[in-house]
Amino acid sequence: MKNMVLIGMPGAGKSTIGVVLAKTLGFTFIDSDLVIQKRENRLLQEIIDDIGMERFLDVEKEAVLSIDVSKSIIATGGSVIFRNETMKHLKKLGDIIYLKVSYEEIERRVNNITTRGIAMAKGHTLKDVYDQRVELYEKYANIVIDCDDKNLEEIVKDIKDSIPE
Repeated sequence: MKNMVLIGMPGAGKSTIGVVLAKTLGFTFIDSDLVIQKRENRLLQEIIDDIGMERFLDVEKEAVLSIDVSKSIIATGGSVIFRNETMKHLKKLGDIIYLKVSYEEIERRVNNITTRGIAMAKGHTLKDVYDQRVELYEKYANIVIDCDDKNLEEIVKDIKDSIPE
């Protein structure tokens, strides 16, 4: 079985769901945000604050391009969809699964927007980020999993059931 790549908004549950899914399938778990932090030896927010969003997206691209794995669940940063080259690489690695969560739910979950390491343009709100990203998540996804009003086990089951054999 090939890899599964989780995309979606910050707060969608990519890392949490990814860990449980990896355990359930006997896969390895990789969080691309942690790959970036290890490569850069600092927190995402520090990188964004220091070099700005556009250059951060290039750092993210290079980190993601370095991922070469099999039988893994890859949780990506929410901004991974902004670089076409990055998404092409991820599509080669496996199925792209969009964890779809309503804006209202994201707003409820994300309360640390200034320290979480969210790549967003100066002056943008969480709603601006959501509106900008949703169509890109849908564009790149092979599989869309609606996560509203579902618990972790239900989402993991939905992902497992949606995987082509």
